[in-house]
Amino acid sequence: MMKPWAMPILRKAFLIFGANLLLLGVYGQQAGPAQVNRVQFTEVAAQSGITFRNENGASAEKYMVETFGSGVGVIDFDNDGLPDLFFANGADLAHGKPSPGNVRYRNLGNGKFEDVTATAGVAGNGMFATGVTVGDYDNDGYLDIYLTGFGSNQLFRNKGDGTFSEVTARAGVGGGGWSSSAAWVDYDHDGYIDLFVGRYIEYDLRKAPYCGYHKPGYRMYCDPQQFDGTPALLYHNNGDGTFTDVARKAGVANPAGKSLGVAIADVDGDGWPDIFVANDGVRNFLYRNKGDGTFDDITYGAGVGFDVNGKALAGMGTEMVDLDGDGLPDIFFTAFSGQYNPIYHNLGKLLFEDGTVKAGLPSSVKTLGFGAKVFDFDNDGYPDIYVTNGHVTDNVTLYDPKLAYRQPDLLYRNLGGGRFRDVSAESGPALRIQHVGRGLAVADFDNDGDLDVVVSDAGGSPLLLRNDGGNRNHWIAIRARGRESNRFGIGSKVRVTGSGRTQLREINPYGSYLSTSDTRLYFGLGSAALARIEIQWPSGKKQAMDNVRAGQILLLDEADAKR
Repeated sequence: MMKPWAMPILRKAFLIFGANLLLLGVYGQQAGPAQVNRVQFTEVAAQSGITFRNENGASAEKYMVETFGSGVGVIDFDNDGLPDLFFANGADLAHGKPSPGNVRYRNLGNGKFEDVTATAGVAGNGMFATGVTVGDYDNDGYLDIYLTGFGSNQLFRNKGDGTFSEVTARAGVGGGGWSSSAAWVDYDHDGYIDLFVGRYIEYDLRKAPYCGYHKPGYRMYCDPQQFDGTPALLYHNNGDGTFTDVARKAGVANPAGKSLGVAIADVDGDGWPDIFVANDGVRNFLYRNKGDGTFDDITYGAGVGFDVNGKALAGMGTEMVDLDGDGLPDIFFTAFSGQYNPIYHNLGKLLFEDGTVKAGLPSSVKTLGFGAKVFDFDNDGYPDIYVTNGHVTDNVTLYDPKLAYRQPDLLYRNLGGGRFRDVSAESGPALRIQHVGRGLAVADFDNDGDLDVVVSDAGGSPLLLRNDGGNRNHWIAIRARGRESNRFGIGSKVRVTGSGRTQLREINPYGSYLSTSDTRLYFGLGSAALARIEIQWPSGKKQAMDNVRAGQILLLDEADAKR
């Protein structure tokens, strides 16, 4: 029999226990993100057979191109359903040595990659290659590779037999100057993807100035403010394997541009893809597609040119994705140390506001961000943000002991409603690796339902971060096959509804910095085992499917769509 004196104690214990259960039941979804992240990223590049090392040409001359690094591209070149890898490579410009060559890896499907560069024909012409942009420009069903670089660019056509042919001259896309990030975009909806190429600054190795203190070891890389900008290129796809540069006619050839990041999305929902350019030290550009082959620069009115203080940031990598679930693509980009990585919240009607602080991101960072990708790493239905970091000045500690050349990456988890929390420290030892991050791409390399990360390193070896645990929640992936639209459905809008929530994304593997991600589009579904899928193709055709089973890579064919 219970003693009388024990009753009050027991009653209090039950009250406390009941209150905890009530809090858990009512607030469990809100409290969940504060718990330790169950998803861990594991660095597996070396054990996967990836031995590539980037040549950034670092030298005592401190040529600015040495800071750039090179990008990485995800490309399923043989259509076997396994995402392969392509690494662009730099060169030793100070000593006149050509690039040791770009490298392509074939995904063997068992966690291993095989170097197939020797037979692929994509090693390059020795130039300092910077960006990797993957797309099927001739609609033959095989992904091709466009390389940007310092001095020239290259186009490699996929022959469909595991090899590529270099077709730059015939296609007319050699460019010139110093090109950075590029993106394929069917801006006129004629069924062929066109090519937007961002370019950086006017820079001559023979006239490179000395910057920094005149003391041994103190020479540093110059500030881009010391150089003029360069207009972008916009190559219209003629549909016969050739292109025509229409940048000036289209209204996107601003000579003040110092482009580093390029992102594509339909910001106003009118059906036409718009272009955002993150510039280094000068205002950004937001080009609105007028639907007649031309663009309006709406940057000033939209409010995305400067930071909250009206100053230009050093924009690097960028993404345009709906971050808060309102169906409108927001803008995120990375910037310099001492600045901040802003989120511009899309208010509709071509207006944005700086929502960085409201989103929970810091108003100042010590890291220097480059590649940036928005993706749902834990498949909870809310897109997260990954940023890779690394300074541009290798001797930066001489000027500021609080800064470091090698830096760890950042991972921000979306808590819902556009709010984020830094979960880098709890997401595995891979997020604590100090490196010089540049290009960044994502793909489900092992086809297990969660997205993995690949990061290129300036002057070093890349990181391949395997996602362990992201597939605990339900997911679905979309693979598009265009007919009237471009073959891989670039620019298609996909809506996925599950558990009462709708997510809107566009099939667009570009953005980030100098890199291309998987063309397959992944959605996290949380606890929803079934989903409704809707797609609107660039042609205007639509199709919908109800009660689609989660946990699969779903092929959507435009042949099944209707107007």
